[in-house]
Order: sequence, then structure tokens, then C-alpha cells
Amino acid sequence: MKVRYSYLAQQFADCEDLWQELRAFVPTGDFTLGKPLREFERRFADLIGTKHAIGVNSGTDALKLPLKALGLGPGDEVITTANTFVATVGAICEIGAKPVFVDCNDTFCMDVSLLERAITPRTKAIMPVHFTGYMTDMNALMPIAQKHGLPIVEDACQSILGAIDGRKAGTWGNAGAFSLHPLKNLNVWSDGGVITTNDDKLAEELNLLRNHGLAGRDTVVRMGYNSRLDTLQAVVGNWLIPKAVDISEARIANAAHYDKHLGALKQIRIPPRIANMRMVYHLYIVFAEDRDALLKHCIDAGIEAKVHYPVPIYRQPALDFLGHKEGDFTVTDRHTHEIITFPCDQHLSQEEMDYVIETVRSFYAKS
Repeated sequence: MKVRYSYLAQQFADCEDLWQELRAFVPTGDFTLGKPLREFERRFADLIGTKHAIGVNSGTDALKLPLKALGLGPGDEVITTANTFVATVGAICEIGAKPVFVDCNDTFCMDVSLLERAITPRTKAIMPVHFTGYMTDMNALMPIAQKHGLPIVEDACQSILGAIDGRKAGTWGNAGAFSLHPLKNLNVWSDGGVITTNDDKLAEELNLLRNHGLAGRDTVVRMGYNSRLDTLQAVVGNWLIPKAVDISEARIANAAHYDKHLGALKQIRIPPRIANMRMVYHLYIVFAEDRDALLKHCIDAGIEAKVHYPVPIYRQPALDFLGHKEGDFTVTDRHTHEIITFPCDQHLSQEEMDYVIETVRSFYAKS
């Protein structure tokens, strides 16, 4: 059996109604900041529970533009986690700021108990990453940020509809950033991103920044970017957004099935499942003994298992200028040797999940 990782062929296999919507949209010529985009932004804000949602051209820009709108620039420091995708750090570096890393814990998110010691006079913002579908402990983080007067930009790109105590990712900080990349839990047919905020002034600034700083056709009030979410992609987003809750519920159910059976194996350790946290499993990751051999065994058996990530961002060549070395963030480093990711999406069949479970079980039985 083959258990694929990308589910996109299934997600858009039956979408004739979407094609009809696209055919109706194209003759309108409403391609830039059009009506479907405004509709998508309203629906996204309602889904997350914020006053504003601003569509931009990528999750990376959804991180970058709030930092810029908050006044950050060269010489400033932004605290984030040592365990994240490159886009988090790329957004910080793109405005000339310096990323300052804090180690993660076994939820794959920032260990907030280490946060305060990373704050310096140059710290100007905190960017917690709600990684893999978990959330950073925002109940612990918020008082620290308030104590030091630091704004928060949440990297919620992997955790749409994740929540702590019922409060969703992207609603805690000054702004939240989401990705609509094709492999995200809510996706479109290209890159795309959304910024959420309850701050009217910040929303006004973000709307300027994403559209060249234009206030009307002929007035440039500040230098901005070309970072609009294509209205065509908003049509796709409007088609999929009613399914967003069901998608997350299916992933949660699949993760529970994996947890029950993989957790029964003494060689597999399930990450902590936090009682007051709604985890949405953009990635389903467990800790595994003899991980590299298990990974090869799964791939040989037709299962597209992965590692997120074999080399952490803080040790990538592009960040050599920061002067870090292996061992600076010990939990992040340990994860690179122990974690394995299995497909967990809403289109997986029971048979496919059971095949993954049996393949893992058979590997450890032989060893």
C-alpha cells in the first residue's frame, strides 16, 4: 500500500461548483483587491474571531508586514523559537531585524520559561510560533510581554483553529499571521496569507503596506509592498472556508487514532496532549526510537513519512552570521534525532492509518 503525504489531488477532486464560481468570476475582471477578497477577509475574521483580517500574498508576508507596521527595523531584535520553518526567521531578517532564539519544549513550541532571559534593551517584539498545530503557552507568555511592553506577532501559520481555553490562535497578540500555502489546513491554489488583528489603527497600516502604501489611486502615503492576496485565490478560499472546522475535526480524530495505537508501543513516545489546548495537527509528530531506521522502513513500505526538520533553522548556513553552534538549543537538537511525521490529513482512510500503525509495529517487532 502507498500512503501519500500530499492530499491535494483528493481535496480538489470534486470541485465542479468551484470551477463554476471561477468561470463566473473571470469575466468580472475584478482581479485586484476585488469583492471576493473582501468577502474572504470578512469570513476569515469571523472564523478566527477578530475584527480584521487582511489578505496578503504569503504567510511570510503575513509575518513581515505586522513587524513593519509596528515600527521595527534594522538593529531591533525579535524573539522567536529555535524550532521553526525558515519563513518565521526570514520575515524578521527581511526588515533588517535580528532573530533571537529560545529553545522549544516537547510541544515543539517555545519554552516560555526561558523567554525572559532572552529579552535585551534591543528587543522590540516577540514572535511565538504555534508549530505543528500546537500553540505556544500564551497564558504564560502574555504577562511577560506586557511586563516589558513588547508587542506580539503570532506565527499561527500551522495552527488555524488551534486554541487555548477556547481562545483561538491569532487572537492573543497584536497581530496573528496565517498561511494559505497548498499544504496548510486551510489552503488555496498558490501562496497566500492572512493577518488578523483587533487593532483598527494597525489594520489601517497593514492595508496600506500590502498595497504599495496607496491611499486611493494617486496618493502614496508611505512606502509599502506589493503583497495583495490575489482575488482569484480568494474565490478558492471562499469555497473551502466552510469546510475549515470539519477539516480540523477530522485531523484531531485521526491523531487520536494514531495516539491510541502508536502510544501502545514502548518505542514510541507521544508528545504531551494539553488538556486546555485544541491542537489541530497540521503535522502529526511522535518521538521514535531508532528514528532513522524507522523512517527508511516506512518509506520502503510506501509511507511518505517525513522529518520536520532534520537540521534546525538556527544551524542553517544562511544564519551562520548569528554565531550559533550545535548544542545551543538542546531540546531543538534532540528533536532532530527523535521525531518522525506521519500523514494525518482529513482524506486519510482508516485502512491507510492502520497500515501506518502496523508498519511501525512490525518494524519494532523485528528489531
